[in-house]
Amino acid sequence: MKQINKENIIEILQECYDPEIPIDLWNLGLIYNISIKDNDIDITMSLTTPGCTMGQYMADDIKSKLIEQLKNVKNVNVEVVFDPPWRPEMMTDEGRKKLGFSPSNESNDNTDKDWE
Repeated sequence: MKQINKENIIEILQECYDPEIPIDLWNLGLIYNISIKDNDIDITMSLTTPGCTMGQYMADDIKSKLIEQLKNVKNVNVEVVFDPPWRPEMMTDEGRKKLGFSPSNESNDNTDKDWE
């Protein structure tokens, strides 16, 4: 089992997919924030559209994978928000490449966010 840290959480998020788009949630740019406090993990995410019916499925998938793969996780909370609304520009270059978009001119790797 892995330790609770940002890098391991991102690695696990890259195993969670939007069932309607063949790209993981991290590279799709749907993960807005990761907060770690003690053994609790809070994730703020969005959906590609407010009408997406798979939000609860994706949130449950995140929760189960984090609990299964990380040591000593006490609680995982996944909050789905729509502000700011998701835009294709939020995808990482890897996500853009998988969907056939050109790489972004901006650095949108998501790993440089100040998570804690």
